[in-house]
Amino acid sequence: MNGADTAWILVATALVLFMTLPGLALFYGGLVRARNVLSVFMQCYAIACLMSVLWLVVGYSVAFGGDGAYWGGLGKAFLTGVTDDSLTGTLPEYLFFAFQMTFAIITPALIVGAYVERIGFGFVLLFSGLWMVLCYAPVVHWIWGGGFLADGGLFGAVGVRDFAGGIVVHETAGLAALIVAVFLGPRRNHSTPPHAPGFVFIGAAMLWVGWFGFNGGSQLAADGGAAKAMLVTHISAATASLTWALWEKIKYGTPSLVGIVTGTIAGLASITPASGFVGPVEALMIGAVAGILCQEAVNLIRNKLKIDDTLDVFAVHGVGGIFGTIMIAALGHGSWAAQLGGLAVVGAFTVVVTVALVKLVALITPLRVDAEAESNGLDLSVHGERAYDMAS
Repeated sequence: MNGADTAWILVATALVLFMTLPGLALFYGGLVRARNVLSVFMQCYAIACLMSVLWLVVGYSVAFGGDGAYWGGLGKAFLTGVTDDSLTGTLPEYLFFAFQMTFAIITPALIVGAYVERIGFGFVLLFSGLWMVLCYAPVVHWIWGGGFLADGGLFGAVGVRDFAGGIVVHETAGLAALIVAVFLGPRRNHSTPPHAPGFVFIGAAMLWVGWFGFNGGSQLAADGGAAKAMLVTHISAATASLTWALWEKIKYGTPSLVGIVTGTIAGLASITPASGFVGPVEALMIGAVAGILCQEAVNLIRNKLKIDDTLDVFAVHGVGGIFGTIMIAALGHGSWAAQLGGLAVVGAFTVVVTVALVKLVALITPLRVDAEAESNGLDLSVHGERAYDMAS
């Protein structure tokens, strides 16, 4: 065990959990109407709790329990055989488990943004749990757990390069979000602007800080590689924020607060897969393109394809993660065959599993709330609470 590495990943683990609770919850909560903010908080919080338990029960074992080509098996279910002295690299295995658990939490939590304001709470929990175990965990094994997309696998000596989750986290969550949104259909009334842009700003700022643990922690060591990953993460986020705001000003006449912080998330998602490979100037390039590319993707999904991916999960996270994955090859840090092939394999698998799970879970618990519950807001109709006492 290395003490410095262990200390850093302890901090990184807390930072990545901080991204979901409260960062992502505030970011998403501010973007919905006031009558639905508590439902968003509840969905993010409940997903965090459920994924933690499922990661212990089976998720970690599927992802990292063995050296099979397609899954890790069940040998480490409930952390069987893991002790205080067990190591993963230079880290206590308990810590490696906890760090990876925070990724298993935030990935299905990202999907929340696609279905807010109209989805059944039971569906959220059952779908998210099954999706993490049957979609996310196998993909983790394929790329990070020594599976068939890693080095020495399907694409030869140089396998898929995904430092912190462009494919594993952002592509899978983005595609799943798009599919759920299509099955749900649009909200009945979505003309109301975000009820609390201040929440959106605070949540985005928390995500930015937490992302240092997300990307820097993925080095799994306290060294120069972790420092570089943190630096390029920051540069990409800052640059994408500026290009999003500039593009918004050119197209619409005014740069918005919600716009610039969405640009931040686009830059962060785009640098995620490349953060262990590229330098600061390359991060500048990735961020500059991401701020414009993801904004145009929002326009395509929302206005041209008329898909109500409510908080633009696919356009920002999905497109950003895919773009960053491609840039690894474009900038000479990976194989074109592996990067494009990995995107195709994982994309196809995610679509098939997600479609099957949506149909299956909808047979067990309602996919969508009724019209009256949607009109009254999920806070009151589903959870019996209000975020704000308007009379006081």
